[in-house]
This record gives sequence, structure tokens and C-alpha cells, in this order.
Amino acid sequence: MKITAIETSVVALPFNMGGPYQSFAGLLWDRMEILLVKVETEDGLVGWGEAFGHAAIPATKAAIDSIIAPLMIGRDAGDINAINRAILHSTHLLGRNGSFVYGYAGVEIALWDLQGKRTGQPIWRLLGGSKPGLLDAYASLLNYKTHDLVAHNVREAVQAGYRAIKLHQTTREDVLVAQQAAGDVPVMLDVNCAWLPPKAHEMAASMSLDGLRWLEEPVWPPEDVDGLASLRRHGIPLSAGENVAGLFGFKTLIDAGAIDIAQPSVTKLGGISEMVRIIHLCQANGITVAPHSPYFGPGFIATLHIAAALIEAPLIEVLWLEMEANPFDPWVRPQNGKLAVPDGPGLGCDPDPAILARYAKGTTTRTEAA
Repeated sequence: MKITAIETSVVALPFNMGGPYQSFAGLLWDRMEILLVKVETEDGLVGWGEAFGHAAIPATKAAIDSIIAPLMIGRDAGDINAINRAILHSTHLLGRNGSFVYGYAGVEIALWDLQGKRTGQPIWRLLGGSKPGLLDAYASLLNYKTHDLVAHNVREAVQAGYRAIKLHQTTREDVLVAQQAAGDVPVMLDVNCAWLPPKAHEMAASMSLDGLRWLEEPVWPPEDVDGLASLRRHGIPLSAGENVAGLFGFKTLIDAGAIDIAQPSVTKLGGISEMVRIIHLCQANGITVAPHSPYFGPGFIATLHIAAALIEAPLIEVLWLEMEANPFDPWVRPQNGKLAVPDGPGLGCDPDPAILARYAKGTTTRTEAA
């Protein structure tokens, strides 16, 4: 069926993060914004996707509206592999990692939603999976300015049923405070590429006996795969991948011996098809996959389907914050540290139109055939 229209829209959802709001990319971050992509076909079906975002949403939305959507109109929505090749090749001179790839990811997720709806199958079934049970989640805490807030939020996450906690801090003291508060619940540390290799070695050496489950993106810049690989000697499992460009970005990490845990992000690397290829590559090389998924829309739900179908004993990242409302409830909210996977066709859930309307930000842009 041919694609007849594509719409982009944004919802901004108030949230409580367990501490004072902070800036993200120079902007106050006090709303969880979701960039939604809606794809319509000539038979009346509608698919939903999510493009990465956060502070980059205006740029990503413009990439979809101005370039990607016009290229999509009139194409066969079921020919996902051919569309991937055509659109990503058409935009490759505009960047292989950034708003154009993020934007296409939103469209591609919607194509999979359409495929599932047209065939009457959930995405996990299209990917060859069997009916999944509940998936384990870990609480991905935000950044806090005091040890007291770190300890408080760790305790709250453990009380909520999470059996693994990730920090976004940059000191060993924060790790020790968190571990004391967590008890027997393992702690991970994500420093978001904070250190040049000499400092990264100093920090990794200081924490080498602390029992971290993994140390995430310790090296700046993230392209320095040799610098990252050099940290392996400290004995802490290393994770990375949310900032690399697709399959060959992960191949570079693996070939350098830089990672123990791969963290592909479906809304950043171009969608479900590329995510599947990356998982297969990692599995062939003995690399654990722990998806990067700090979002709360179709991208998060797509991650659930992918993990359920393809990853043994998956562990799903959930940002530790409380949203006032979400159009994709209840699928985006863990219960006792676990997540259910929808079993309806496609993603298995469409957004609540009342919540979309209530929390809309800006205007909806519609692209259709002339």
C-alpha cells in the first residue's frame, strides 16, 4: 500500500525527576518531549513512530518535514528494506548520524507498525519471537547535585522494584553512596563521555574494585574507540553505542575490542531494521546487548518488541522520572521493575488522542501528495 501522508507532532509531558530541574543542551529540561511520526497509507491504516529528540527535536522535525517526508510519499509502505536504502542514501550527504537519521528512525518504526497492523501480527512476532513474558527493567537515574539526592533516588528506585540502578554522575563518591543505598541491587555508572583517556584511566582505576555492573561511555570523544578499549585492563565491563552511526559504528567498537555491552538506540540509528542487524552482529561476536531507550513513546515500545524477540534475558532502560501523563500508558510504565510487551498488531498500542491534544506543543505538520 502506498504512503499517502506523514505527520509530525510534539507532546510535552510534565514530569518529576526526584530533584531540581536541570539544563539539557543549554535548555531547561522540565518536560519530556516526544516527537511523534504518523504515517498513513491508501488503505486507511495508520502507523506511529518516534524520532530522537530531546533538545534536538526542532532540528529533527525540520529534517522530516522538509526532506524525509516528501521523499516518502507514494512509496510502498511494506517495502521497508528498499525504503531504508533509498532514503538513507538520499540523505547521506546531510549526515550519517544526527537529525536526518533520527528523523528517518521515526518513519521506519511507523512502517513496522503498519506492517504488523496489515498482517495482524505484533512486531515481536514479525521478528520471529514467541509470546514474551514480562521484561526486566533498570532505573536510569538522572543527574543530581548532592549525595543525599543520589541516595534518596536510589532507595526510591529499589523500593519501586527495580533490580538494577544506573547513575548519571561522575564521581566515585556518588557510586559508593549509591551502592550503600542500593544494598544488593547492582549499580551501573554512565558518565556521558565525560573524560579524556588519561582521566578515564584514573577514574576507572579508582573504581576497579567497586563492583560496578558496567561503566558507560567513559571516554571523550565517543569516536575514540582505541581510548575506550584501553580501559579494559581495569576490569570493569564497558558499555557504549548510543552515539555511533549504525551497524558499522558498532563493528568499529567490536573490532577495537572496546565494549562488553552494546547499547544501540532504535530512535537514533535509523529504526528497527538497523537495530536488528546490530543485535545479530553483537551476538555473533559475544557482545551483550542492553538497548539505550531513554524515551517514552513508540521508540520505547519498539525497543520492548525487539528485546523480547531477539535478546536473551533483556534488561530495559527506563528513565527514573514520574510523568504527569503519557499517551502510551500503560506500556511505558514499569510495575515492580518489570515491563509488559503489547501483543496487539504492530506496536500493539496507539496513542490516546485526548492526551495528545492536551499536551501538544507547537503545530502538527502534514505532508501529503500534491
